[in-house]
Order: sequence, then C-alpha cells, then structure tokens
Amino acid sequence: MTDPLLGWRKEFPVLENTVYFISHSLGAMPRRTRDRLNEYADVWSTRSIRAWEEGWWEMPLAVGNLIGKIIGAGEGEVTMHPNVSVAQSIVASCFDWTSKRNKIVSEELNFPSNLYIHRQLGALGARVVTVASEDGITVPLEKLLAAIDEETRLVSVSHVIFKSAFVQDLRAITERAHRVGAMVVADIYQSAGAVPVNLRELGVDFATGGSVKWLCGGPGAGYLYVRRDLWPMLEPRVTGWMAHRNPFAFDPGTIEFAPDAYRFLNGTPNIPGLYAARSGYEILAEAGVENIRAKSIRQTSRLIGMAEEAGFAVRSPKNPAERGGTVTVDVPNGYEVTQELLRRDFLVDYRPGAGIRIAPHFYTSDEELDLIIEEIQSVTRALQPA
Repeated sequence: MTDPLLGWRKEFPVLENTVYFISHSLGAMPRRTRDRLNEYADVWSTRSIRAWEEGWWEMPLAVGNLIGKIIGAGEGEVTMHPNVSVAQSIVASCFDWTSKRNKIVSEELNFPSNLYIHRQLGALGARVVTVASEDGITVPLEKLLAAIDEETRLVSVSHVIFKSAFVQDLRAITERAHRVGAMVVADIYQSAGAVPVNLRELGVDFATGGSVKWLCGGPGAGYLYVRRDLWPMLEPRVTGWMAHRNPFAFDPGTIEFAPDAYRFLNGTPNIPGLYAARSGYEILAEAGVENIRAKSIRQTSRLIGMAEEAGFAVRSPKNPAERGGTVTVDVPNGYEVTQELLRRDFLVDYRPGAGIRIAPHFYTSDEELDLIIEEIQSVTRALQPA
C-alpha cells in the first residue's frame, strides 16, 4: 500500500534509530525545529529588547493562530500559555463559586491535573462531581449528561481519555450543558493533531491543550481557546499585566481588561517554547488531520488485531469511531516490559491501571506495527519465571 504520509519521516531525526510509538506523550521533534530555536537565539542576541516590538509581544496570538487552523478556531481566538494547568486555572478563575450554581461536572478518567485544579476550588465554594467509568476505558454518556443540571456552572471533560483513548461526544455534552445554562471546557490534548476537531462547530465555550503530544511542538506551549462572544463577560482572576487594555501604562490600580483574547494572558510568555512549537503545527496542517486520522484508524485497528492474536488484553475501544490515536495493551508485568522496551529503543509508555500505551502517528510505518508486537511478546516471554 502506498502511504504518502511516510514522506514526512525524513523530517523527524529520532525515527532513524528508534521505533517511535510515544507521540501520545511526546511527539517526535521536527528537524526544522532546531532552525527555529537558532532563530530565537539570533533574534535575542542581535535585536535584544527591540524583539518585543518586532514580533515577540504578538507571539502568544500569532502562534495561537497556527493552532487555530488545526482545531477549528477563528483568528485571534487562541492564546498560548506554558501548559494546560495554567490554561485550566484561567478558565476556573472566571467564575464565582459561592452561588447555588457552583457545580463542576467531570469524569473520573479526566487527566489528574484538571481534577486537582477543580478540587482546589472547593475552598471557594465549588462542588466537584465526577462520573465513574464502569470498565476503566469508557465514560457512560447517559450518566455524564444526567449529572449536568441547573446547578452546574462548568463541565470539564477530556475529548479523548488519556489512558484508553476513548473519544467522548463533545457535541452532546455541550448541547446538554448549554440547555441548562452551564459552560464546557474541553481538554483536547489527546485529540488535536490526531482526531479532527472543530471547536466552533462543536460550540464548546473553552478548550485547552498542549503541543507536547500529537502536534509535535514540544513542551512549554499550551493553549487556550475561548468562545469569542464570551470575552466581554469574563474577567479571570488568574491574570497579569499582558491582560491589561493598556499594559505599558503600568497602572497599579484595578485591571482594565483588554477587549480581545489578550485578556486571557497573564505574565511574560514562553518565547523560546513558541519558537520551537511552530514547526510541528505547520507540518500537521500540511499533512492534514483528516489524512492522519484515516491512517490512525487503519493502524490502530491492525494493532488491536495483532495484540489480541498474541493473547494480550486491549484496554482501548474496539470501535474506531470511539477510539483516538492510542492503543493500550495490558500485559503481565507491564511496567517492567515497558522499561525493557525503552532500553531496546522501542519508545512506548505505561500507565497504572491501564497498560502499555502504543501510539502510531502519521510517520509510523506498517512494519513498525509488527515490530512492536513481536518485541512485546519477546520481552514478556523473557520476564516469565523459569
């Protein structure tokens, strides 16, 4: 089978000496990222303070626009932040948690950072309700929708569950939340770049994510989307001087928020991280997330078939429409198996209560699917007691 996406392999140096199945955790670095980091060093060393007025100040939105093209956001609707924890904290700080509408609905399979932030809001009056998973893989949609009621202020859900790659129905969740007057913040970290996302069509109020994983943008480049019509009514308590309407007035009084998405910024942005991240966004946009998704469905389906044929339990959905880009395989001594795979340059990771996470991406060859299952079989046999 001809696979045009394999033409991108030469853009990722790490693929030359590893079998790379860890893009759900850290996407491979594009070759051109080194040039972008050199560009940052050159600008800093030659332009110095002038760099702020020559592009650095606008980078949190300019780089956000590159992500916006991938996730269906409009121009100027995505701001860049150091990580998702900061972005989620900004969202949470926009609300009053002392009224009767003080409930946050989430799922127990949400990423722990999000849950930590939500539960800390208890000191401000928030009540967190998490919907349990019956199988450790999926989240029952009916129970999640039933938990969203007239006392709900915010619904915080992962589009794709990090442990199992289960895809949640963001449209149904958003429609239910809006029907009862609640808002939705979607964590799209495990979907952006691997599963098509169109935030405007879905109607979500907020979305957070980062560049470390499928977007191949590296650490330090998280992002926040806020629905444009909400801007005038939101005044985040997690804020800083960049959010001010006139930041260079250095007014020590009460903040007057910028009229645009700058109101969701805070302190000095991570400029080197933004330089580094751009190459991945550009490559993903050119490769096309729809193309990446089609290949991902084909390869993850094949992985599941081979894993089950080898006698391993699969802890990801079998239905491709409900599965993101990762296949989680539960094997005996999974942590130890993972450590040995890493030693052999087969890059995967392990999550307690789930198993070994295997993530083909658009640069993965079909031959590598065979290799990873064969290697897991080999290591598992070697670790069995004599």
